Amino acid sequence: MPKRSAAHGRPPVSSRPLIKTVPPGPKARAWVRRDEAVLSQSATRIYPLVVEKARGATVEDVDGNRYLDFTAGIAVVATGHSHPQVVKAISRQASRFIHMSGTDFYYPAQVKLAEAIERVTPGKVPKRTFFSNSGTEAVEAAFKLARYKTRRPLTLAFQGAFHGRTMGALSLTGSKAVQRRHFSPLIPGVTHVPYANCYRCPYGLTHPSCRMHCVTVIRDVYFKTLLPPEDVAAIIVEPIQGEGGVIVPPPEFHPMLAALAREFGIVYVVDEVQTGMGRTGKMFASEHWGVEPDIIAIGKGIASGLPMGATVASAELMNWQAGAHANTFGGNPVACEAALVTIELLEKKLVANAASVGAHLRRELEKLKTRHRLIGDVRGLGLLIGIECVRDRDTKEMAIQERNDIVQRCFRKGLLLLGAGQNVLRMAPPLVITKREADVALEILDAVLTDVEGR
Repeated sequence: MPKRSAAHGRPPVSSRPLIKTVPPGPKARAWVRRDEAVLSQSATRIYPLVVEKARGATVEDVDGNRYLDFTAGIAVVATGHSHPQVVKAISRQASRFIHMSGTDFYYPAQVKLAEAIERVTPGKVPKRTFFSNSGTEAVEAAFKLARYKTRRPLTLAFQGAFHGRTMGALSLTGSKAVQRRHFSPLIPGVTHVPYANCYRCPYGLTHPSCRMHCVTVIRDVYFKTLLPPEDVAAIIVEPIQGEGGVIVPPPEFHPMLAALAREFGIVYVVDEVQTGMGRTGKMFASEHWGVEPDIIAIGKGIASGLPMGATVASAELMNWQAGAHANTFGGNPVACEAALVTIELLEKKLVANAASVGAHLRRELEKLKTRHRLIGDVRGLGLLIGIECVRDRDTKEMAIQERNDIVQRCFRKGLLLLGAGQNVLRMAPPLVITKREADVALEILDAVLTDVEGR
C-alpha cells in the first residue's frame, strides 16, 4: 500500500469514515427493534447499519456516523449514491408522469433505453429487450424465452451460481442450501454441473487438461449419461461467480462453453446482473472473453438504484407471441430515464475508472497478502474483487469465522464490506470510487487484518 507522504496528501476529510458513536448507536438500535417487529426477518442483514443519507461512495447513518461504502448497495449504485445527474433525470421524469405501463402503452423512454442497450451489449446483430424490475426477473424471462424458442425441457446451470430467489431463478441457483431449503419441488429439468473453480479444484492448474476440464466434463459425462443435448434448452452461466466467491474462470472456459452451446443448438444465457454495467472494467464481463451470448440478463447497476431488469436477445430469438410474457412495472419511465443517464456516465468515464481503480486495488491487495497470512487469494476484475480468507494457504482451510469477524470490525471502523461464498470478502464499491478512497479502505482492512490475526 502506498505510503502517505506530505506531497501525496490524505483523502479529503469528507471521504474518510468518521465514527462518532460506536455502531450501532442508540438511534440505529431503536430502528432495528422497530424493523424486527414489522418486517420479514428472512432478509440477510449482516450488520446493523441504518442509513440516513448517502452521496457518492459515502454513507451516513442515523447516528451521524460516516462510512466508506465498498458494497454499492450490493453492486447496484454504479454511478454512486444519488449522482446529481441521475437525480435530475428522475425528478424531471417524475414531474411529467411516473407510470404508464409499457405492457399496454408506449412511451419514448423505453424505446430510447432499448436502443442504448442494443448499442452497448456484445454482438452486432439486431437485438430486442424485455424490461422488468430486477435481475431475478431478468433471469426468469431468459429462462422462459429459452424454453419457448427451443421447445426443449432441460436446462444446465452451475454449482455455486446465484441467479435469484423467485422459483425459476431459484431453481437455477446453486449457491447456498438455505436459499433452497423447504421450497422443493423446484422447477424440474435443471441440472447443476461444476463451475470452473480452479481455486478449489483438487488438481489445480497442474492438471494437464485443467483449462478445458470443466467444459469437457459436460460433453463427455453429462451429455452422455444424464442430459441428452438435444433436450437441453439453455446453458445459463455467470461470467464471474459473484455470490459463489468471486470466481474468475480460466480464459478458455467461456469460449468453449459458448462453442458447446452452438454445437448442440443450445441457448447460451449469460447472467450479467452483478458483472454488467461497467463493474468489471468493461461494459459487460463477457467482453473480457470475446463471447457473444444469445441472451443477456441485466439488473443491479443498470438504473443507479431504481428497480430495473433487462433481458436482451437477438431480434430473431426474442420473437415470441404477444402475451407470452409481460410485466406491469417493467421499464418504468422514471427508471428508464435513470438508466439512460447511467449508461451515458458509464461510457464517458466510469467503466474506465472501474478498470483503473480496480487494478490499483488488486495491486495493493497483493501487497497486503504478503503481510497477512489470512489472505489466501486475491481475485476479480475491475471493481468486483474477492479476498479469500484461509487459515492455511497450502491446505486452503477456510477461515469462515475470521472472514465474518473482519466484516464486522471493518463496519465498526467505517468501512462497509460484504462476504461472498463461505470465506471471501467482496469488494464492489461504486464505480465513482477514487484511488484515494480505495487507499482509505486498504488502510482500514490492513488494520483489521492485523487485529484479527493477533487474536
